[in-house]
Amino acid sequence: MTLHVQFYTLLMMFLSGAAMGTMYDVLRVLSGKLRLPRWSIPITDGLYWIVATILVFRLLMHSNDGQIRIFVFLGMGIGICFYFAFLSTWVIRLTLLLIKTVIALYRFLYRTVEILLIKPIIALYKLVLIILGFLAAVAIFLYKIVLQLLYPMWRLFLWMTRPVRKWFVIPAWLKRLWDKTKAIFRRLFSK
Repeated sequence: MTLHVQFYTLLMMFLSGAAMGTMYDVLRVLSGKLRLPRWSIPITDGLYWIVATILVFRLLMHSNDGQIRIFVFLGMGIGICFYFAFLSTWVIRLTLLLIKTVIALYRFLYRTVEILLIKPIIALYKLVLIILGFLAAVAIFLYKIVLQLLYPMWRLFLWMTRPVRKWFVIPAWLKRLWDKTKAIFRRLFSK
């Protein structure tokens, strides 16, 4: 292995150590902000280590065909220490800023959809209910007027058919139907 390959591997492991620190801080901030349940901590830790292992393995395969030497661990250790000494606070601030931006964007989109879509639909629904209620009131009013206009004709019809009704024998079921009809008309006109 040449000196160039060793320095390249050292640089890749330095970057992988810094990337592992970045992923750790981002995961820590996200789990704190999302308030993940306690049972999910082992799952997220396991996922972190799987992703970190794949990252280190891929970089190691790319840099020196997967040969493990002491400078591999040295490079990762230097990268992690460098990250936590100089970059950790910036990554945490950036992650918090991104979370606040996403939350603000979500609230803006939610409010926009509420104002432009939901509130007009609710207003239209209320307007339709008011119009239907008004039309129903007008229909009931007209119905009562028509009934009151027809009542004299109904009384005239009853008076004119009284002699005929006395001559004919009406079956019992027809008489019951006639009595029910008269009772309905009496209830309608007595109000």
